[in-house]
Amino acid sequence: MVSNIQKEKADLFLKYHHDKEILVLLNSWDTGSSKLIEACGYKAVATTSMGIAASLGYPDCEVIQLSEMIEVITGIVNAVQVPVSVDIEAGYGNNLNEIIESVKKIIATGIVGINIEDSFELSPKLIDEMEFCERISAIRELSDSLGFHLVINARTDSFYVSSGSPQEKLSESIKRGNKYREAGADCIFVQPVWKKETISTLVKEINAPINILVNPTIGEGMTLSIIELQNLGVARVSFGSSLMKATLALIKKVADELSEKGTYNILLDTLTPFNEAAMAYKMTIGLNK
Repeated sequence: MVSNIQKEKADLFLKYHHDKEILVLLNSWDTGSSKLIEACGYKAVATTSMGIAASLGYPDCEVIQLSEMIEVITGIVNAVQVPVSVDIEAGYGNNLNEIIESVKKIIATGIVGINIEDSFELSPKLIDEMEFCERISAIRELSDSLGFHLVINARTDSFYVSSGSPQEKLSESIKRGNKYREAGADCIFVQPVWKKETISTLVKEINAPINILVNPTIGEGMTLSIIELQNLGVARVSFGSSLMKATLALIKKVADELSEKGTYNILLDTLTPFNEAAMAYKMTIGLNK
């Protein structure tokens, strides 16, 4: 049963994809990170599957059990007021029926959007585009039967796994993006792309809002600012697992400095000024109101 609140949040989340202002999603991986992101003023929460899996000690690519993923998602939905979208990878199922059953369970947590991708474990072959369209159509049919509009962000991994030139990968992404839109997707997610020309072409040639992944690791001068992406016509930008990885990297840096030098300057720098660190904690547990 989908509540009126869930329906309203789904409509609001869909609207964000069509607003003049770009939708920025700083991806979370647990209740605390989700509450902090919400408290920082973000309009919605979106999860990172890699982040959730890593927080429980699993590798990415659906190694984590769906029941464990759902437990985390339920905690997030119950802890925040903003719409929540979740990364369900390839759908947690070996066939269409299994995927639909998994999506039913995920919708029951109170989420309003999903990411679903057209490759499994980033294998050299993409899922057949018509088979993936069937998945999108079936999920849309399920959503309609429940009386609400689940926001489907369909990710194509053409740039990851397709052979051929960059232009051929771009053409494949455009072809798949438009087919996925026709099948019922609300937004098309293409990664990894960062060149202005490529992003501009995707925006012009795909008849849907476009989601671009910000990747801070690709090198100085290669990243685009949020305003640059907005000016290119991008509707939605997400950060994937990068925030989670940055958090883990900080722990490792602190641990390495402490074991190698016996000092903890990196930790002190991060906690300075202390009142800001204390405020982050208060925001995480809801004491900032």
